[in-house]
Amino acid sequence: MNPEINWHVRFTQQAGWTASLRKHLYAKANLSQASAILEVGCGTGAVLADLPTFTSAHIHALDLDHSRLQEACQHAPFAQFVNGNALALPYPPHIFDVTFCHFLLLWVRDPVQVLSEMSRVTRTGGSVLVMAEPDYSHRIDQPQGLARLGGLQTQALQEQGADPAIGLKLPALLDQADIKLMETGILKNLKAEALSPADWELEWSVLESDLAGRLPASEIASLKEFDIQSRKQGERSLFVPTHFAWGRV
Repeated sequence: MNPEINWHVRFTQQAGWTASLRKHLYAKANLSQASAILEVGCGTGAVLADLPTFTSAHIHALDLDHSRLQEACQHAPFAQFVNGNALALPYPPHIFDVTFCHFLLLWVRDPVQVLSEMSRVTRTGGSVLVMAEPDYSHRIDQPQGLARLGGLQTQALQEQGADPAIGLKLPALLDQADIKLMETGILKNLKAEALSPADWELEWSVLESDLAGRLPASEIASLKEFDIQSRKQGERSLFVPTHFAWGRV
């Protein structure tokens, strides 16, 4: 990952994509009545920030990256943070009413183990929410001259240790973790044509980071310029199916 990218801005962008979905899932999980909640893989606190709007529960959060946790403390000072591994959550069983993650499972080496741990620390009848996991194997780019971007980014993510197609697998993963699937689906608003100029530039910062070393800088610049012109002409379309799942323990 490119250290020049402002990751809190990126995570905040992603949180904006899922804002309406989170409101829906929080209601399904009865978050307003919860007494304790855990976010696994909280990053810089972008998703945590608005939780007090929905609940008065004790809010806990965990991340493996200590520097991101330090930043999360600034954005969500009401939460109790732990530096830990999602594969072995440092909490006793059955203490949270709701556990959730957001763009996390694609980055872990054993998503079933992570979900099993989330289930373990969730009380019986509580909810496990997987807010957003992408499926780059069904990415759509138009015009055709930009279609190769999907394959290149997929390969780059795989080389970073990610599973770019994990979104499709959520029902099976929850089943393997003995979590009862209640609802799953695809976010409906993650389309490039709806991006603001600032969001589009951030998307390209991430893409340039992923493609660095894979393509010459001049070729990346040409693709970016083609993207700019396609957007100006109203011809640009990009869709990455992004899946969610709600399960009960």
